[in-house]
Amino acid sequence: MIGSVESSVNTPAPVLAAYSYCEAVTGQQARNFAYGIRLLPTPKRRAMSALYAFSRRVDDIGDGALPDEVKAARLEETRAVLARIQDGGVDEDDTDPVAVALAHAARRFPIPLGGLDELIDGVQMDLRGETYETWDDLKVYCRCVAGAIGRLSLGVFGTEPGARGAERAPEYADTLGLALQLTNILRDVREDAEGGRTYLPADDLAKFGCAAGFNGPTPPEGSDFTGLVHFEVRRARALFAEGYRLLPMLDRRSGACVAAMAGIYRRLLDRIERDPEAVLRGRVSLPGHEKAYVAVRGLSGLDARHVTRRAVRRRA
Repeated sequence: MIGSVESSVNTPAPVLAAYSYCEAVTGQQARNFAYGIRLLPTPKRRAMSALYAFSRRVDDIGDGALPDEVKAARLEETRAVLARIQDGGVDEDDTDPVAVALAHAARRFPIPLGGLDELIDGVQMDLRGETYETWDDLKVYCRCVAGAIGRLSLGVFGTEPGARGAERAPEYADTLGLALQLTNILRDVREDAEGGRTYLPADDLAKFGCAAGFNGPTPPEGSDFTGLVHFEVRRARALFAEGYRLLPMLDRRSGACVAAMAGIYRRLLDRIERDPEAVLRGRVSLPGHEKAYVAVRGLSGLDARHVTRRAVRRRA
Protein backbone atom coordinates (compact mmCIF):
# COMPACT_ATOMS: atom_id res chain seq x y z
CA MET A 1 0.00 0.00 0.00
CA ILE A 2 2.86 2.40 0.84
CA GLY A 3 4.45 1.69 -2.55
CA SER A 4 1.13 2.47 -4.24
CA VAL A 5 0.86 5.83 -2.47
CA GLU A 6 4.46 6.78 -3.26
CA SER A 7 4.11 5.87 -6.93
CA SER A 8 0.94 7.95 -7.15
CA VAL A 9 2.62 10.96 -5.52
CA ASN A 10 5.50 10.82 -8.01
CA THR A 11 3.28 10.38 -11.07
CA PRO A 12 1.74 13.51 -12.67
CA ALA A 13 -2.05 13.79 -12.43
CA PRO A 14 -2.68 13.57 -16.22
CA VAL A 15 -0.67 10.36 -16.35
CA LEU A 16 -2.55 8.90 -13.39
CA ALA A 17 -5.82 9.71 -15.14
CA ALA A 18 -4.53 8.02 -18.31
CA TYR A 19 -3.57 4.89 -16.34
CA SER A 20 -7.00 4.87 -14.66
CA TYR A 21 -8.63 4.88 -18.08
CA CYS A 22 -6.47 1.95 -19.21
CA GLU A 23 -7.22 0.00 -16.02
CA ALA A 24 -10.94 0.55 -16.55
CA VAL A 25 -10.66 -0.78 -20.11
CA THR A 26 -8.75 -3.80 -18.85
CA GLY A 27 -11.18 -4.57 -16.04
CA GLN A 28 -14.21 -4.32 -18.31
CA GLN A 29 -12.92 -6.17 -21.35
CA ALA A 30 -10.24 -8.63 -20.22
CA ARG A 31 -11.28 -10.43 -17.07
CA ASN A 32 -8.75 -13.26 -17.39
CA PHE A 33 -5.95 -10.76 -17.95
CA ALA A 34 -7.19 -8.53 -15.14
CA TYR A 35 -7.15 -11.51 -12.75
CA GLY A 36 -3.46 -11.97 -13.41
CA ILE A 37 -2.21 -8.39 -13.31
CA ARG A 38 -3.94 -7.58 -10.02
CA LEU A 39 -1.12 -9.61 -8.43
CA LEU A 40 1.49 -7.08 -9.62
CA PRO A 41 2.82 -4.03 -7.76
CA THR A 42 1.14 -0.80 -8.87
CA PRO A 43 3.70 0.47 -11.42
CA LYS A 44 3.81 -2.87 -13.23
CA ARG A 45 0.03 -3.29 -13.08
CA ARG A 46 -0.45 0.14 -14.62
CA ALA A 47 2.10 -0.56 -17.36
CA MET A 48 0.41 -3.85 -18.20
CA SER A 49 -2.98 -2.10 -18.37
CA ALA A 50 -1.51 0.43 -20.81
CA LEU A 51 -0.18 -2.39 -22.97
CA TYR A 52 -3.55 -4.12 -22.87
CA ALA A 53 -5.52 -0.97 -23.73
CA PHE A 54 -3.36 -0.29 -26.79
CA SER A 55 -3.55 -3.94 -27.87
CA ARG A 56 -7.30 -3.90 -27.38
CA ARG A 57 -7.58 -0.87 -29.65
CA VAL A 58 -5.79 -2.78 -32.39
CA ASP A 59 -7.93 -5.91 -31.89
CA ASP A 60 -11.17 -3.91 -31.88
CA ILE A 61 -10.30 -2.40 -35.24
CA GLY A 62 -9.78 -5.87 -36.69
CA ASP A 63 -12.92 -7.35 -35.12
CA GLY A 64 -15.23 -4.41 -35.81
CA ALA A 65 -17.89 -4.02 -38.48
CA LEU A 66 -16.21 -1.26 -40.50
CA PRO A 67 -15.38 -1.80 -44.20
CA ASP A 68 -11.98 -3.36 -44.75
CA GLU A 69 -10.51 -0.24 -46.31
CA VAL A 70 -11.54 1.80 -43.26
CA LYS A 71 -10.03 -0.82 -40.94
CA ALA A 72 -6.78 -0.69 -42.90
CA ALA A 73 -6.68 3.10 -42.57
CA ARG A 74 -7.41 2.90 -38.82
CA LEU A 75 -4.61 0.39 -38.33
CA GLU A 76 -2.16 2.71 -40.04
CA GLU A 77 -3.37 5.59 -37.86
CA THR A 78 -2.75 3.42 -34.81
CA ARG A 79 0.70 2.55 -36.10
CA ALA A 80 1.38 6.29 -36.42
CA VAL A 81 0.38 6.80 -32.76
CA LEU A 82 2.78 4.01 -31.81
CA ALA A 83 5.55 5.72 -33.80
CA ARG A 84 4.91 8.96 -31.86
CA ILE A 85 5.23 7.03 -28.60
CA GLN A 86 8.46 5.39 -29.76
CA ASP A 87 9.87 8.75 -30.81
CA GLY A 88 9.01 10.41 -27.50
CA GLY A 89 6.43 12.66 -29.14
CA VAL A 90 3.55 12.11 -26.68
CA ASP A 91 3.19 14.73 -23.94
CA GLU A 92 1.42 14.27 -20.60
CA ASP A 93 -1.47 16.48 -21.77
CA ASP A 94 -2.02 14.58 -25.03
CA THR A 95 -5.71 13.93 -25.72
CA ASP A 96 -5.15 10.16 -26.17
CA PRO A 97 -5.05 8.60 -22.67
CA VAL A 98 -3.78 5.24 -23.95
CA ALA A 99 -0.86 6.92 -25.69
CA VAL A 100 -0.08 8.96 -22.56
CA ALA A 101 -0.09 5.88 -20.32
CA LEU A 102 1.90 3.72 -22.72
CA ALA A 103 4.49 6.46 -23.29
CA HIS A 104 4.97 6.81 -19.53
CA ALA A 105 5.21 3.02 -19.08
CA ALA A 106 7.80 2.80 -21.87
CA ARG A 107 9.94 5.42 -20.13
CA ARG A 108 9.76 3.49 -16.87
CA PHE A 109 10.28 -0.04 -18.21
CA PRO A 110 12.35 -1.45 -21.12
CA ILE A 111 9.28 -2.42 -23.15
CA PRO A 112 10.14 -3.55 -26.71
CA LEU A 113 7.40 -1.48 -28.34
CA GLY A 114 8.16 -3.01 -31.74
CA GLY A 115 6.04 -5.92 -30.53
CA LEU A 116 2.97 -3.72 -30.97
CA ASP A 117 3.97 -3.21 -34.60
CA GLU A 118 3.94 -7.01 -34.88
CA LEU A 119 0.45 -7.09 -33.36
CA ILE A 120 -0.76 -4.65 -36.01
CA ASP A 121 0.88 -6.87 -38.65
CA GLY A 122 -1.08 -9.84 -37.28
CA VAL A 123 -4.40 -8.00 -37.42
CA GLN A 124 -3.59 -7.01 -41.00
CA MET A 125 -3.19 -10.72 -41.73
CA ASP A 126 -6.75 -11.19 -40.46
CA LEU A 127 -7.89 -8.33 -42.64
CA ARG A 128 -6.42 -10.03 -45.69
CA GLY A 129 -8.27 -13.22 -44.77
CA GLU A 130 -5.12 -15.29 -44.58
CA THR A 131 -5.43 -19.00 -43.84
CA TYR A 132 -2.71 -21.36 -42.68
CA GLU A 133 -1.68 -24.58 -44.36
CA THR A 134 0.64 -25.86 -41.65
CA TRP A 135 1.45 -25.27 -37.99
CA ASP A 136 4.62 -23.48 -39.05
CA ASP A 137 2.45 -21.05 -41.02
CA LEU A 138 0.09 -20.52 -38.09
CA LYS A 139 3.03 -19.92 -35.74
CA VAL A 140 3.94 -16.80 -37.72
CA TYR A 141 0.47 -15.37 -37.02
CA CYS A 142 0.48 -16.49 -33.37
CA ARG A 143 3.86 -14.87 -32.79
CA CYS A 144 2.48 -11.57 -34.08
CA VAL A 145 -0.73 -11.49 -32.05
CA ALA A 146 0.35 -13.34 -28.90
CA GLY A 147 4.07 -14.12 -28.79
CA ALA A 148 4.76 -10.40 -29.18
CA ILE A 149 2.51 -9.70 -26.19
CA GLY A 150 4.56 -12.16 -24.15
CA ARG A 151 7.77 -10.35 -25.06
CA LEU A 152 6.21 -6.95 -24.36
CA SER A 153 5.04 -8.17 -20.95
CA LEU A 154 8.51 -9.46 -20.16
CA GLY A 155 9.75 -5.89 -20.65
CA VAL A 156 7.52 -4.91 -17.71
CA PHE A 157 8.26 -7.96 -15.57
CA GLY A 158 12.01 -8.10 -16.05
CA THR A 159 14.06 -11.08 -14.89
CA GLU A 160 15.66 -11.68 -11.51
CA PRO A 161 19.35 -10.71 -11.30
CA GLY A 162 21.49 -13.78 -11.87
CA ALA A 163 18.56 -15.92 -13.03
CA ARG A 164 19.88 -19.04 -14.74
CA GLY A 165 19.25 -19.04 -18.50
CA ALA A 166 17.72 -15.53 -18.46
CA GLU A 167 19.01 -14.89 -21.98
CA ARG A 168 16.27 -17.27 -23.18
CA ALA A 169 13.50 -15.48 -21.29
CA PRO A 170 12.14 -13.70 -24.43
CA GLU A 171 11.97 -17.05 -26.22
CA TYR A 172 10.00 -18.62 -23.35
CA ALA A 173 7.68 -15.60 -23.13
CA ASP A 174 7.04 -15.88 -26.86
CA THR A 175 6.30 -19.62 -26.57
CA LEU A 176 3.90 -19.04 -23.69
CA GLY A 177 2.09 -16.53 -25.90
CA LEU A 178 1.76 -19.22 -28.59
CA ALA A 179 0.26 -21.61 -26.03
CA LEU A 180 -2.34 -19.03 -24.96
CA GLN A 181 -3.22 -18.20 -28.56
CA LEU A 182 -3.66 -21.82 -29.61
CA THR A 183 -5.97 -22.31 -26.62
CA ASN A 184 -7.92 -19.25 -27.75
CA ILE A 185 -8.17 -20.65 -31.27
CA LEU A 186 -9.60 -23.93 -29.96
CA ARG A 187 -12.05 -22.16 -27.66
CA ASP A 188 -13.29 -19.80 -30.39
CA VAL A 189 -13.38 -22.23 -33.33
CA ARG A 190 -17.15 -21.92 -33.83
CA GLU A 191 -17.25 -18.15 -33.30
CA ASP A 192 -14.38 -17.66 -35.75
CA ALA A 193 -16.07 -19.88 -38.33
CA GLU A 194 -19.23 -17.78 -38.10
CA GLY A 195 -17.07 -14.72 -38.76
CA GLY A 196 -15.56 -16.37 -41.84
CA ARG A 197 -12.20 -17.11 -40.22
CA THR A 198 -10.31 -20.39 -40.01
CA TYR A 199 -7.13 -20.52 -37.97
CA LEU A 200 -6.40 -24.21 -37.40
CA PRO A 201 -3.91 -25.49 -40.00
CA ALA A 202 -5.51 -26.87 -43.16
CA ASP A 203 -3.23 -29.92 -42.92
CA ASP A 204 -4.65 -30.76 -39.49
CA LEU A 205 -8.25 -30.18 -40.59
CA ALA A 206 -7.78 -32.51 -43.56
CA LYS A 207 -6.06 -35.16 -41.45
CA PHE A 208 -9.07 -35.42 -39.14
CA GLY A 209 -11.80 -34.99 -41.79
CA CYS A 210 -12.73 -31.47 -40.67
CA ALA A 211 -11.93 -29.54 -43.85
CA ALA A 212 -15.63 -28.64 -44.25
CA GLY A 213 -15.34 -26.27 -41.29
CA PHE A 214 -17.40 -25.63 -38.17
CA ASN A 215 -20.65 -23.85 -38.90
CA GLY A 216 -22.93 -25.61 -36.47
CA PRO A 217 -23.17 -27.11 -32.96
CA THR A 218 -22.02 -30.54 -34.19
CA PRO A 219 -18.83 -31.65 -35.95
CA PRO A 220 -18.70 -32.18 -39.73
CA GLU A 221 -20.29 -35.49 -40.67
CA GLY A 222 -17.81 -38.36 -40.69
CA SER A 223 -15.05 -36.32 -39.07
CA ASP A 224 -12.86 -37.16 -36.09
CA PHE A 225 -13.39 -33.85 -34.36
CA THR A 226 -12.40 -35.25 -30.97
CA GLY A 227 -9.14 -36.50 -32.49
CA LEU A 228 -8.46 -33.04 -33.94
CA VAL A 229 -9.06 -31.28 -30.62
CA HIS A 230 -6.93 -33.75 -28.66
CA PHE A 231 -4.13 -33.35 -31.22
CA GLU A 232 -4.16 -29.56 -30.82
CA VAL A 233 -4.45 -29.85 -27.03
CA ARG A 234 -1.27 -31.93 -26.95
CA ARG A 235 0.47 -29.29 -29.06
CA ALA A 236 -0.70 -26.53 -26.71
CA ARG A 237 0.41 -28.50 -23.64
CA ALA A 238 3.90 -28.88 -25.10
CA LEU A 239 4.03 -25.12 -25.67
CA PHE A 240 2.89 -24.46 -22.10
CA ALA A 241 5.55 -26.83 -20.75
CA GLU A 242 8.27 -24.98 -22.67
CA GLY A 243 6.92 -21.50 -21.89
CA TYR A 244 6.61 -22.25 -18.17
CA ARG A 245 10.41 -22.36 -18.00
CA LEU A 246 10.11 -18.58 -17.80
CA LEU A 247 8.57 -18.67 -14.30
CA PRO A 248 11.69 -19.29 -12.17
CA MET A 249 13.37 -16.33 -13.91
CA LEU A 250 10.79 -13.82 -12.65
CA ASP A 251 10.32 -12.16 -9.28
CA ARG A 252 7.62 -13.64 -7.07
CA ARG A 253 4.78 -11.31 -8.02
CA SER A 254 5.56 -11.21 -11.74
CA GLY A 255 5.81 -15.00 -11.70
CA ALA A 256 2.47 -15.17 -9.90
CA CYS A 257 0.90 -12.95 -12.55
CA VAL A 258 2.16 -15.12 -15.40
CA ALA A 259 1.24 -18.33 -13.59
CA ALA A 260 -2.28 -17.04 -12.94
CA MET A 261 -2.96 -16.01 -16.54
CA ALA A 262 -1.40 -19.15 -17.99
CA GLY A 263 -3.09 -21.31 -15.37
CA ILE A 264 -6.54 -20.04 -16.36
CA TYR A 265 -5.88 -20.99 -19.98
CA ARG A 266 -4.46 -24.38 -19.03
CA ARG A 267 -7.67 -25.09 -17.14
CA LEU A 268 -9.67 -24.01 -20.18
CA LEU A 269 -7.62 -26.49 -22.15
CA ASP A 270 -8.52 -29.21 -19.61
CA ARG A 271 -12.22 -28.45 -20.07
CA ILE A 272 -11.91 -28.50 -23.84
CA GLU A 273 -10.07 -31.82 -23.69
CA ARG A 274 -12.77 -33.40 -21.51
CA ASP A 275 -15.60 -32.27 -23.80
CA PRO A 276 -14.25 -31.29 -27.24
CA GLU A 277 -17.67 -30.58 -28.76
CA ALA A 278 -18.37 -27.95 -26.09
CA VAL A 279 -16.46 -25.43 -28.24
CA LEU A 280 -19.07 -25.94 -30.98
CA ARG A 281 -21.99 -25.35 -28.62
CA GLY A 282 -20.80 -22.13 -26.96
CA ARG A 283 -17.94 -20.30 -25.30
CA VAL A 284 -16.02 -22.39 -22.77
CA SER A 285 -15.08 -20.38 -19.67
CA LEU A 286 -14.09 -20.77 -16.02
CA PRO A 287 -16.20 -19.66 -13.04
CA GLY A 288 -14.82 -16.87 -10.86
CA HIS A 289 -14.00 -19.12 -7.91
CA GLU A 290 -11.81 -21.31 -10.12
CA LYS A 291 -9.95 -18.28 -11.45
CA ALA A 292 -9.39 -17.13 -7.87
CA TYR A 293 -7.94 -20.54 -6.99
CA VAL A 294 -5.53 -20.32 -9.93
CA ALA A 295 -4.45 -16.83 -8.80
CA VAL A 296 -3.77 -18.08 -5.24
CA ARG A 297 -1.81 -21.03 -6.62
CA GLY A 298 0.28 -18.65 -8.73
CA LEU A 299 0.92 -16.33 -5.80
CA SER A 300 2.05 -19.28 -3.69
CA GLY A 301 4.78 -20.02 -6.24
CA LEU A 302 3.73 -23.67 -6.68
CA ASP A 303 4.04 -23.60 -10.46
CA ALA A 304 7.44 -21.88 -10.43
CA ARG A 305 8.79 -24.38 -7.88
CA HIS A 306 7.47 -27.28 -9.94
CA VAL A 307 9.22 -25.98 -13.06
CA THR A 308 12.46 -25.45 -11.11
CA ARG A 309 12.42 -28.99 -9.69
CA ARG A 310 11.79 -30.44 -13.14
CA ALA A 311 14.69 -28.43 -14.60
CA VAL A 312 17.00 -29.66 -11.82
CA ARG A 313 16.01 -33.28 -12.54
CA ARG A 314 16.79 -32.77 -16.24
CA ARG A 315 20.26 -31.43 -15.40
CA ALA A 316 21.00 -34.24 -12.92
